[in-house]
Amino acid sequence: MRKTVYSLVLSDDVVAQIDRLAYQYGTNRSNMINRILADYVSYVTPEKRMQKTFEQMQNLMNRCDTFKILMQPSESLFSLRSALTYKYNPTVKYTVELYRTPAEDFGELRVSLRTQNAALLLYMHQFFRLWMTVESRYIGKCSYALEDGKFMRRLSLRPLSGQELSFEHITSETLGEWIYSYIDLFDRCLKVYFYYLENPNLAALEIEKLYRGFLNEAEAII
Repeated sequence: MRKTVYSLVLSDDVVAQIDRLAYQYGTNRSNMINRILADYVSYVTPEKRMQKTFEQMQNLMNRCDTFKILMQPSESLFSLRSALTYKYNPTVKYTVELYRTPAEDFGELRVSLRTQNAALLLYMHQFFRLWMTVESRYIGKCSYALEDGKFMRRLSLRPLSGQELSFEHITSETLGEWIYSYIDLFDRCLKVYFYYLENPNLAALEIEKLYRGFLNEAEAII
């Protein structure tokens, strides 16, 4: 959605209230005015869609104690963390970025771990490689990036039952559920990998079993 600069004459008191709202929502004055006007005319902006998607993810995550939601740096990002059973109790950070103008990909998932422990970084790297292998086997090619213990995967709609899916026709709530389900699966598989750390072959079998079970129940995978 293209943006254009417009000149508006507004009351100073109104602007003060808008600035206060913008601060509460972590945005700027222009975005806040755009949001208010869009709500008034019942138009769903990309920012509003992101907000509803993230709200749905937060609602689902609040029902379990697996994830801790972090402060969000911008409207297009949603970050959370999950504890990993390993020395010194490290935490894995998941960050979802939604693109303002979705194309073939509508966003990306980034996974990282703040540590200098060489062994832990090696294990994470091995898991990421295993995850990419399993996904490629069951759903085909995905867009990944893997560097210095950090993992990134592009998110796109992949129907599982032969039907066509259009991003415009997927509700924000449904999209939030799908993103949450994928992160939850990823996190469960990661913890299975570390549980069977001394037996990587068994870990791979258990992860593949979890992945197949997910595909059998999912409407789509992202």
